[in-house]
Amino acid sequence: MKQTKEFPKPVRLRKLIGPSFIILALGLGSGEVILWPYLASNYGLGLVWGALLGITFQFFINMEIERYALIKGESVFVGLNKIFKLAPYWFIFSTFVGFGLPGIVAASAKVFAFVIGIENFKWIAILLLIVVGLILSLGKTVYGVMERVTKTIIFIGVPFILVLAVMLSKNADWVELGRGIIGIGQGYQFLPLGIAIGTFFGAFAYSGAGGNLNLTQSIYIKEKGYGMGKYSQKISGLFKSKKENQIKLTGEKFELNEENISRFKIWWKRINTEHLLVFWLVGFVAMCLLMILSYTTTFGLESNATGINFVINEGLAIGKSLVPIVGVLFLLMVSVMLFQTQLGIMDSTSRVMAENFALERSDHTQQVKINLSKIYYLFLWSQIAFGIILFLFNIYEPKMLIVLGAVINAFAMFIHIALVNIMNFKTLPKVFHPKLYRKIILLIAFLFFGLFSFITLWDKLF
Repeated sequence: MKQTKEFPKPVRLRKLIGPSFIILALGLGSGEVILWPYLASNYGLGLVWGALLGITFQFFINMEIERYALIKGESVFVGLNKIFKLAPYWFIFSTFVGFGLPGIVAASAKVFAFVIGIENFKWIAILLLIVVGLILSLGKTVYGVMERVTKTIIFIGVPFILVLAVMLSKNADWVELGRGIIGIGQGYQFLPLGIAIGTFFGAFAYSGAGGNLNLTQSIYIKEKGYGMGKYSQKISGLFKSKKENQIKLTGEKFELNEENISRFKIWWKRINTEHLLVFWLVGFVAMCLLMILSYTTTFGLESNATGINFVINEGLAIGKSLVPIVGVLFLLMVSVMLFQTQLGIMDSTSRVMAENFALERSDHTQQVKINLSKIYYLFLWSQIAFGIILFLFNIYEPKMLIVLGAVINAFAMFIHIALVNIMNFKTLPKVFHPKLYRKIILLIAFLFFGLFSFITLWDKLF
């Protein structure tokens, strides 16, 4: 019988802060910086309800993912592999297809190229992909690098956007924002006539992280040391010793007694608070600020509908309204936020594929130790190579790549919402099951993603 360990004592809330910044940063360059502001620049602020509903769904989805890792001390992929034997193949395939398209780094390169006056941005995009690989390869531990980078950029970027939004917006714009929260737009309710359903659904799916990236929250909180994750190991840098890179995928067990259950409840309350404040609140505020800034500066301009031109239009309008250097700083900040999102995506997707590959290679026992770091870097540089190949073949229009990836990832979310909740029901003791209201919200989210996946597919095919 496997030896049990004690359920760790809860730590203070301030020591828990970290993982939610990473998953929040994964959405900043897709839904927050690109898709929702794009929709606001073309259709106004009547779609804010979608951003609110999307990030609220993702809060509850993420917490069920965290629930499993907190209790088991292992990622959800280990648990899913135990009850769905084809799960590793699905997660490797859907992750690579959904996030292999380098639309976000293309957007970062396009904005930066505009600032420095270069028309062809694909070579900058290729360089940025290589820089992503180097950053993730040279750190002592990958998680430590990601937490430091994302915290820094969010702490600088969000206040900067707030100042611009307050300075440039009018009272009427904030009224429109408030109306948009309840679905009232300019001449429409909830959805305007003629909106590209794929773009809206992509923005909805990217209200937060999106796709299989949500599942990496279980890896990040495990490496942060939440709950039973205290006993897990971290992915080390590429050039660390082979011995350090041997990682056991399975978690540890604990005795089901009153003391451990009480500790779980305290952990659960605190990690919910951490995720609510960092992911949900900061994420929604960031989306609102970026939408109102886009609306204030670019709404109604004819060129907004083409690619990500609305971002360039924003920078020009900000420079015209204030001073040119502020517009340039805005565009540089957008470029940096997009870059760090691509950095986070490359890290998360490599984790997803590496762990699932390792699970499959371990012959479903998950008992052998795997050189997970080596597999991680193999997938990381494979994605970078794939992105470079696409750019070399001149497939690099940012918005097209982002929307296509978002639609694919929305369907992936529809699948993993069901799988994770079935897994939790089957593998976790009843005392740790979610309350009824959470189950209802998760069911609504599952149906919503399923319905919009079908509508989007129908719209594209017929």
